[in-house]
Amino acid sequence: MTPDRSVDIVAEADTVPLSEYERLMQQLGLVQVQSLDSSIRVDLKYSTTDNFVGVDVYGDLDDAYLQEEPARRLVEAQRLLHERHPDYHLLIYDAARPRQVQWILWDTLQKPEADKPKYVADPRKGSIHNFGAAVDLTIVGADGKPLDMGTGYDHFGILAFPYHEDSLLKSGQLTETQIANRHLLREVMQAAGFSPITSEWWHFDAFSRAEARRRYPIIE
Repeated sequence: MTPDRSVDIVAEADTVPLSEYERLMQQLGLVQVQSLDSSIRVDLKYSTTDNFVGVDVYGDLDDAYLQEEPARRLVEAQRLLHERHPDYHLLIYDAARPRQVQWILWDTLQKPEADKPKYVADPRKGSIHNFGAAVDLTIVGADGKPLDMGTGYDHFGILAFPYHEDSLLKSGQLTETQIANRHLLREVMQAAGFSPITSEWWHFDAFSRAEARRRYPIIE
């Protein structure tokens, strides 16, 4: 009889050691998002050098984690997106983020100290990411590529500001298609219980910072 190699493969997968950050997330009770909905895509930008720091700050963390309530809201957002566009998927760029990583982002950002909070939350106060209650994401289209949102992820400039979209459309700096794509993302996320912010089209909060602090410990 030929040995069942699939049993060995499963056993090997179960023994793969967790990354330091993944172990921390699980110890604090956070949920691996794709364990709830595998149709949600993940590409953690801070696990690559494709970010504004230019450094892989997450190491071997490849999975997106959130607190359970935000994770379930994200599953609902994916369901709503699927209803409108069956071939579209949410694509997570960042989710729960330890505060030690927040310090790296803060210290690396080349902006005057007074301007830094416009782009990166002050780690002394804690980002909502640091509580596992915020997510950065986009939408992947039927061709498997992210929809055109007018800028890339972590674009530090007015083009990324939802607040200025009307004037950016009038000036020709953003197109109707780019703004429609942003609207679609905001619509499904807000319908699922998330709140957008004025300076980043990709960022959504499940709770205010005060409510996140009341509900959850900060992820150090």
